[in-house]
Amino acid sequence: MTAVRVVLPAHLKNLAQVHGEVVVSVSGPLTQRVVLDAVEERFPMLCGTIRDRRTGRRRPFVRFYACERDLSNEPPDAPLPDGVAAAITVGTEPFLVVGAMAGG
Repeated sequence: MTAVRVVLPAHLKNLAQVHGEVVVSVSGPLTQRVVLDAVEERFPMLCGTIRDRRTGRRRPFVRFYACERDLSNEPPDAPLPDGVAAAITVGTEPFLVVGAMAGG
């Protein structure tokens, strides 16, 4: 098992009723899909807010980052950067879910 630190945007933290970052335990290859599955399993009220329930695709205006890299357009099963799971107990770098803005 690997523990992954996940940072959620404020509106999703409010919905999940958490403060600060959350830690989820995952097993197997460390990918966006695995991490987001673990987040949605632990916080079922977030199902459909980060990814479309039907297609599993990232919602518009939601971006993913880790280790100073934009992972938003990476395939959901692509391996996450090593820093997300670098330590034995908890990764040194968080997986960031960021709410994007549009407009002018």
